This record gives sequence, C-alpha cells and structure tokens, in this order.
Amino acid sequence: MPAATREFLGHPIGLTYLFFTEMWERFSYYGMRALLVLYMTQYLLLDPILSSSVLGYSAIESFLTTLFGPLSVIGVSSQIYGLYTGLVYFTPFLGGLLADRYLGKTNAVYAGSILMAAGHFLMAFESLFLIALVFLIMGNGLFKPNLTAQVGSLYQPGDQRVDSAYTIYYMGVNLGAFFSPIVCGTLGQTVGWHYGFGAAGIGMLIGTLVYWRGSRHLPIENQRVIVATTEESSSNNWIRPLLVIGYLCFVNILFWGVFEQQGNALQVWADQKTDWAVLGFNIPSSWFQTFNPFFIIVFAPVLSRIWAWQRSRSSEPTSIVKMAIGCGWMAIAFLLMMYVADIAQGAEKLNVLWLAMVVLLFTIGELYLSPIGQAMVSRVAPARMVSMFMGVWFLSSFFGNYLAGFIGSYYDRMSNQNYFAIMVVMSVIAVVMFIAPRRYLAKWLNE
Repeated sequence: MPAATREFLGHPIGLTYLFFTEMWERFSYYGMRALLVLYMTQYLLLDPILSSSVLGYSAIESFLTTLFGPLSVIGVSSQIYGLYTGLVYFTPFLGGLLADRYLGKTNAVYAGSILMAAGHFLMAFESLFLIALVFLIMGNGLFKPNLTAQVGSLYQPGDQRVDSAYTIYYMGVNLGAFFSPIVCGTLGQTVGWHYGFGAAGIGMLIGTLVYWRGSRHLPIENQRVIVATTEESSSNNWIRPLLVIGYLCFVNILFWGVFEQQGNALQVWADQKTDWAVLGFNIPSSWFQTFNPFFIIVFAPVLSRIWAWQRSRSSEPTSIVKMAIGCGWMAIAFLLMMYVADIAQGAEKLNVLWLAMVVLLFTIGELYLSPIGQAMVSRVAPARMVSMFMGVWFLSSFFGNYLAGFIGSYYDRMSNQNYFAIMVVMSVIAVVMFIAPRRYLAKWLNE
C-alpha cells in the first residue's frame, strides 16, 4: 500500500521526484535519439572505412541486405534506428518480470540508470557504437517499466487522481524531451557528435541522483518483491486484463509505427526540406525534436481540464474511445503532411511552420493515447504484477518502433505523398480496431 507522505499541489510528494527522475532520463534518451539518424547518415555510416571499424556493423549490414536487398545509407540507418528504438520498448517486459520476481522496482531502476549512463558515454567511441546501443537497450528495459509503475503505487486503489498523476508524469517525460534536442542536438551538430552524446550521459546521472534523493518519499514496497495474496494467485485475477491489454497493445503497434516517424522520416524531411533560418539564425534541424514535447507541455493541462469538465457532466470518453480519438488525430496530421509534400515539389525548402502544424496535430493524438494507456494499466494490473503489465504495454512501442524503421527504409524509394498516405491508412485502421469492440473491452476493464 502507498506510504503516508507529504503532498505537493494535491499529489504525494513522491510524484515530484518521479517526475524529475523521468524528466532527466528522457532528456538523455531523446537527446541521443535526436542525433542518432543524423549521426549515422552524415558521419558514421557515410564513410565505408569508418563504418567498417564499428564492431558488429558488417554482420548487421549483411543481415539487413539479405532480408531487404541493397540498402542506401539512409535505408541502413533507418533499420538500425528501428531496431534500437524497438528493442528499447521490448526489454521493459523482461525488466518488469525481473523486478516483480527478483529485484524489486527500486533496484531495477538503479541498475537501469547505471547501464544507460554507461551506454551514452560509450557513444564517444565509434568502434563501440553498437555495444553502446546494447547498454542503452538493457538499461531502459530495467528502468522504464519500474519507474512508471511507481506512479500508480503512490495512490490507494480507486483514487481518482491516478489519471491526473500520469498526465503530470507524462509532462515530465516531455519536459526532458523538449530541452534535450536544444542541448544535445546543438552540441552534437555544431560542436561535435560526442559532446551531444556526453551531455545525454550527464543527464542520466542527474536523474539517478534525483531518484536517490526522493527514495524516502516512495512506498517501501518498491524496494522488495511483493508476495501474491491468495486472491491475486488466482489466474482469473490477471488473465482477463492481460488479454485486453494485449489486444490494445496489438492495435497500438499501428499508432506507434506512425508516430515514431518523427524521429525517422520526418527528421530527414526536417533536415533536407525545411528552412531553419529564423530571425537571421540557422537553427540545427535536430531542434525539430522539440516540437512534440513543447506541445505536450502546453496542451496536456488543457486536455486534463477538458476531461475533468466532461467527467463532471458524465460525458468523458472511456479509455478505449480516447485511444481511438488519438489515432484519428494522427490520420489528420498525415493528411496535412501529404499536402505539404505536394507543395514541396515546387519549392526549395518550406517554412518550418508547416512541420509545426503537423506535429501539433499528432501530439494531440498522443495525449489521447499514451498517458491514458499507462493509467489504465496501473488500475487493472494486480499489485504484484504491475511492472510486468507495464512492460507488456511497452511491447506495443517495440513493434511500433521497429515498424517505423522498416517503413522508413522505403522513404527514398517512393514519392513522399505515397509514403505519408501509408501513415494515414495505418491510423484509420487503428481507429476501426479500437472502436469496433469498444463495448466488450470497456466491460472487461470495468469502465
């Protein structure tokens, strides 16, 4: 049960520490991600001699070309990006299992933090590039589900503040994601790639320190493995929510496959086809990664108020319907991107406001899906299995991120309009898959 704690702004003080821990971890992750594709396409993989010095690269390249045929530098980079960001969201399932059965959430978070910091600093050595990615993947698997699960552990069952807590926590995610491209992206593109990666590593160390300072405000149960009660040991207690969450994860694959284009194809578009001269300054294209978190920070409180108003009138959509709405916004965003691709054919580089409008639309979609899903998992999962269930939820991001990378390998093989039309179709399919069985899913989730 949650420990008695002081409150800050109507929530347990522990939420504040979890907020800033996640903020710094996301600073490190998104700072590195903002540079990843550019680092590979403009430096590491561009020179055959340099790329051949990367341990394991020849095997990866051979494997990819066997599966997909000859690939350009952008194609190989997109596949590596997809594998990396996908595995970042696969390993939380394993990390959740380890924490629930052996480590406890607290130890798992510390172990993950150390591994990720080491991974960022290993990026300073070109030959260790792939090994650094492995460290980051393993560390994230231990860190992400176990920190996220601790948000729900701050509240008693049935506490109506849980949805609000996850929305606040999600703002912490995006506060870190907003500043990281500005700091890490600018350092990487203007000073040196390794300075950007080093800044990401320092951010991870700061996050670890914040978590250590706030640990006394978190439930003591996080430090040990929770033993199942007789009721929780019953398979009926967890199979039904696991099946529902599993189905929702399957649909979410389509959403994340579209959404993660912002770090892949859209980042390439931002670099090649967008004018970044603003008030006489040439801004690094990696700043494109700040659009999404900025809009999250601005609009998350707005949507929270809208949902609270709807709740007061008994008209708030269920979690399932909110997720469908989120995918609908994604479809609208890429319809606009199809129009942008059309007008780009007659222009050298387009005004950055076009991309900003596209990102605004799919950011609203993200807010309707991601934090809502995390809060739902926290509500329905048995206490002894919250981390594992959260890991199952993140599995959809694993497959979605790999799907984004797979589709991204065709970015330079077809017209931009056709490429973005694929994103529209995937989003519409997701809407239908959410809406069609919504009544049965809501019943199983007791919504």
